[in-house]
Amino acid sequence: MTKTTKNDTQTTDQAITLVIGGNGKTGRKVAEKLTAQGRPVRVGSRSGEPAFDWNEPGTWLPALEGVDRVYVTYYPDLAFPGAVEQVGAFAEVAVAAGARRLVLLSGRGEEAAQLSEEKLKASGADWTIVRASWFNQNFDESFFLDPVLAGVIALPTADGVEAFVDTGDVADVVVAALTDDRHIGRTYELSGPRLMSFADVAAELSKVTGREIAYVPVSDEAYRAELREHGLPEDFAELFTLILDGRNAHLVHGVEEVLGRAPRDFADFAREAAATGVWDAPSA
Repeated sequence: MTKTTKNDTQTTDQAITLVIGGNGKTGRKVAEKLTAQGRPVRVGSRSGEPAFDWNEPGTWLPALEGVDRVYVTYYPDLAFPGAVEQVGAFAEVAVAAGARRLVLLSGRGEEAAQLSEEKLKASGADWTIVRASWFNQNFDESFFLDPVLAGVIALPTADGVEAFVDTGDVADVVVAALTDDRHIGRTYELSGPRLMSFADVAAELSKVTGREIAYVPVSDEAYRAELREHGLPEDFAELFTLILDGRNAHLVHGVEEVLGRAPRDFADFAREAAATGVWDAPSA
């Protein structure tokens, strides 16, 4: 049985935290931080043991065995078709299986994502919602790595700005939400400490890499064509409306509220990432 104190839900037996997407940008760090605290962790992924697959509901219950809390991330994004139904169904299964504490990674300003939030809340879970800005790590781990290596970031964002947040900050907030009762029933919005355009990002990356990295604005139609060419869902283009319409063009303070410290700046992230060689120009 799991025992709790007033402010810290400590597992005194071997109850497990399921980290869905535990090999991803935030999930990997959440798993590492929980493990460092001595808390048992199960990675929820198609390659996990047991396997977890959002598109295979039969995998959910085995992955939840012995689990008392879950970090819920949804791939590719909560704004994509099918997310609301799957997140809602999973939350109900999780609560029925005994995993009452659910922490959901959501996105700032995404109305479609908020529908998934409501479904999760309706499950009867002890919930926390973490709405994050775009990640710094999108530039060295995923979407934008190849453009940075090529020296041209071509996107349909015009001069829109975003308050990029570091995944380390997101992970620290998530771990707090998973382990401290004071965060039950709270919604936190996370951003970095300043607003940046993609031209600003390119300038920062040029500075730390020592080579020119340019931002080139393109049309939505051109970007969709590029997505199709690379076999990626065109729905990714919809996410850029969050930058173009200015809905997230302001700072929020969830990192300070939860952790009592300022969020990490993009320049610090870029300097440390560059030192790893991840953005070194490919050899000729």
